[in-house]
Amino acid sequence: MVQLLQSIKLDNPNKNNMKKVIYLTCSMILFSISTSMAQFDKLKKTVGEKIESTKSSSAGLSQEEVGSGLKEALSRGVEKGVDQISKPDGFLKDLSIKIPLPEEANKVESKLRSIGQGKRVDETIESINRAAEDAASAAKDIFLVAIKGMTIDDAMSILRGEDNAATKFLDNSTRSDLTIKFEPIVKISLDKVGATKNWDLIFSTYNKLPFVQKVNPDLVEYATGKAIDGLFIQIAKEELKIRQDPAARVSDLLKKVFG
Repeated sequence: MVQLLQSIKLDNPNKNNMKKVIYLTCSMILFSISTSMAQFDKLKKTVGEKIESTKSSSAGLSQEEVGSGLKEALSRGVEKGVDQISKPDGFLKDLSIKIPLPEEANKVESKLRSIGQGKRVDETIESINRAAEDAASAAKDIFLVAIKGMTIDDAMSILRGEDNAATKFLDNSTRSDLTIKFEPIVKISLDKVGATKNWDLIFSTYNKLPFVQKVNPDLVEYATGKAIDGLFIQIAKEELKIRQDPAARVSDLLKKVFG
């Protein structure tokens, strides 16, 4: 169209040329308007579809229902997670949470295995994991208190958050309380399953070796921290199931909130 305008000689304009200019100019304006309107209609349709989709996905859900749904999801996740790792081998046979010797004891483990003390090291690692399994059930009450105290704002933030948003909420809300409550329980459990005896034995054996730097990490502090870490890893797994697997939403409210 621009080329057509350029082809018209305006050096000596006459009536016919002026009519052509006016006609072509109007055509260009109308073409531009129609194109813009088409784009606007397309954009309007897209936005409308997104709005309707959002409305339908949250239809009939009040903030109170969202809060109740999140609390139910968290409670179920906590109960399943705690029950799972409280069982025999709950820690020991799950490589994602199994408690090894502490990092600073790697050289201890390597040295003791090299002198035929591998069985003793394995017994120590097993007894630490048994203590964590034994103590894990004590976490349930602390978690449930934190869940009960969740606000509507907390719930909405969790719903819109990442796949582990609820687990992060619990971690931030309960870790300090868990540590205080867990330490004496873990200590009793460590003594009960022989972890303390095994721990003292391997480190006293290691520290008697010539030319080694003596080490003896705090067993109770280490086992407590690792037991709590394992709890949150397991709860995060359960949260992910509820968010992503429809079969894990076992109540109508969970289906409505996460559907």
